[in-house]
Amino acid sequence: MSRGVLTHIAAVVIGFAIGAVAGYAGAGGSTDAPATPKVTVTAASAATETSSIDGSGTAQKVRSGEIPGDGTYVVGKDIEPGTYRTDGPQGGLVTDCYWARLSSTSGDLRDIIANGNTMGRTTVTSAPTDKAFTTTGCTRWTKADWRSSSPARSR
Repeated sequence: MSRGVLTHIAAVVIGFAIGAVAGYAGAGGSTDAPATPKVTVTAASAATETSSIDGSGTAQKVRSGEIPGDGTYVVGKDIEPGTYRTDGPQGGLVTDCYWARLSSTSGDLRDIIANGNTMGRTTVTSAPTDKAFTTTGCTRWTKADWRSSSPARSR
């Protein structure tokens, strides 16, 4: 072999060796996940507000007469019993709106009193005997005003 070919082979081998050493040394760094930023939201409102726990364990503020989004809300504490409306799915990748009236918050399928997956405006009535109401992928639910036109009921 010529001297030029040997020089090129030596350069490639040295380059690989340097890369391997650098990679090995870099692997000894910290494997801790980056800290999750804490987000605090403060809002002033004349309406009554209570806290609810959504699926992530995060407390949400709930205005009287509305259900702001994803989560499980205790009837009589977090939300008032009554009839609520939503315009349907949030949009984007979310193609349907899931809701359920619950007799318990244990997570057992037998806790479901009634539920639905909808793709449009929906009205649901939560009874005073319901334990909770859960919703996923829906826009904000608002307490229905029967003086306005009402969409078809989902039960």
